[in-house]
Amino acid sequence: MTPDSGLQALGTALAARFEDGAALADNAPQSAAVLAGIAGRGSVRHFTSQAVAPDLLRLLSAVALSAPTKSDLQQRDIVIVSDPELRAALNELVADQPWTAGAPALLVFCGNNRRQRMIHDWRGHPFANDHLDAFFNAAVDAGIALSAFVLAAESLGLGCCPISALRNDAEAVSRLLGLPDHVFPVAGLAVGWPAQPAAIAPRLPLALTLHENRYGEEDLEAAITRYDRSRSYARQRDVERFGAAPVYGWSEDKARQYAKPERAGFGAFVRARGFKLD
Repeated sequence: MTPDSGLQALGTALAARFEDGAALADNAPQSAAVLAGIAGRGSVRHFTSQAVAPDLLRLLSAVALSAPTKSDLQQRDIVIVSDPELRAALNELVADQPWTAGAPALLVFCGNNRRQRMIHDWRGHPFANDHLDAFFNAAVDAGIALSAFVLAAESLGLGCCPISALRNDAEAVSRLLGLPDHVFPVAGLAVGWPAQPAAIAPRLPLALTLHENRYGEEDLEAAITRYDRSRSYARQRDVERFGAAPVYGWSEDKARQYAKPERAGFGAFVRARGFKLD
């Protein structure tokens, strides 16, 4: 990609992504190819049957584990699921999302506060931060690693889609993967070679989510109403419960999604894993 084509691709992606993003690429550096790839990415749920080489998965995992980590504590692990029986059992846990079974590779990103606690035992120092932040730091570390893996994989032409539904039965996932106390699943990641190009999903306007100096919510409802017009959905959730909406956009979909209880037992699972959430 030439510098000019990189800038053009970046501008096109940002214009598709944000209603107020078209001009952002005007003053971008000439070396914008990487930025264009990130801005133009999309989740992939349809894959070819081509396998992803194990060595490539390990390489991408190493790159992902090179990402930033809180205070160099390195509280994140990746489990590459290569055993067919184990993969089938995990697929069954997310059977309501059947596309996951078609992904050639599945990884599970985990938060790991266990090693830190073990180090304290070995060194004879008190673990003085046994509260919510211990869980939070490990969860964020895992999320950062997952994001880094996605960006690295997509730069090579692979497609990815995170699978948060694995947390719907975090206990079963932990049992299948042999996760001990203070280690917990954050998300799965489907990986493979795309069967079709990924679509760019428009994001909320930058005016709502990008702040300078102070947080603001000016014209929030009106802006989301405008945004809804760019995010129409062919399938409506829970029509039996809520009826068919004449206009069904992002905000109606997300409100219906979170009107259904989900993962109410996750806090109990985390506590059972040894975390204090005070």
